[in-house]
Amino acid sequence: MANYQWYPGHMTKAKRMMQEDIKLIDLIIELVDARAPLSSRNPDIDELGKNKSRIILLNKSDLADVRKNKLWMEYFTNKGYHAVEINSKTGAGVKSIQGVVQEACREKIERDRKRGIINRPVRAMVVGIPNVGKSTFINSFAGKACAKTGNKPGVTKGKQWIRLNKGLELLDTPGILWPKFEDQTVGLHLAMIGSMNDEILHLDELAYELIRFLCKEYAGLLEKRYNIGIPENQDAYETIKAICISKRCFLKGEELDIMKASSMVVDDFRNGRIGRITLEMPIE
Repeated sequence: MANYQWYPGHMTKAKRMMQEDIKLIDLIIELVDARAPLSSRNPDIDELGKNKSRIILLNKSDLADVRKNKLWMEYFTNKGYHAVEINSKTGAGVKSIQGVVQEACREKIERDRKRGIINRPVRAMVVGIPNVGKSTFINSFAGKACAKTGNKPGVTKGKQWIRLNKGLELLDTPGILWPKFEDQTVGLHLAMIGSMNDEILHLDELAYELIRFLCKEYAGLLEKRYNIGIPENQDAYETIKAICISKRCFLKGEELDIMKASSMVVDDFRNGRIGRITLEMPIE
């Protein structure tokens, strides 16, 4: 298997900034990709946000396997997080988050009330790895009506708060995190969902990995999508060749355009055209 890696030069700076920001907030809203919920998380966030309320949003849940979405929701709920399935592009599920925020921060709101502080907004920070849909989510959640509240006393200069409503403010510097690659499968899954730079990937190798996975876990989907037959134990290269022929991916004459077919398979997977697919199952 190819070695998938990430090269963020400014990782420590981002982490340092987050450590500062976390002191100012009550709640961490973490976006993960529903197709690879563990690979698209950063383990640092559990350490950084130890005493904070936590919500996990399974974004792009419309591209993921319905049955497995349920299992992931249970998994995160059992771990003590509040979890919501969303699609930040269409806004599905986003409306329900407001109620979940109140639920997640109930103790804090109660503590404030006892101290005579009524209606102090919950302050939240949205975090997630690149390309998990954070900006789209913030825009969808905040809508067009969000007003920046400007700098407040005691808040580091330059930090902007977006006031969503009476009860909630978002810190406008979203936390960018990078996944950890203790396990090559993490890199592979992130490459498949498009959370890594395609320029450093070999798309043909990625397509073979995807084909192997789909033949094992989602038998029949490739056959249906590309109108091909896949004999038992056929290797991924032979399957790509069959896709080339079926979809007329040729270079000169009859020479097969393997790269074009590979790119098509990866793209079709990422956009949900092959079907609703989840790459990972929860493990206890």
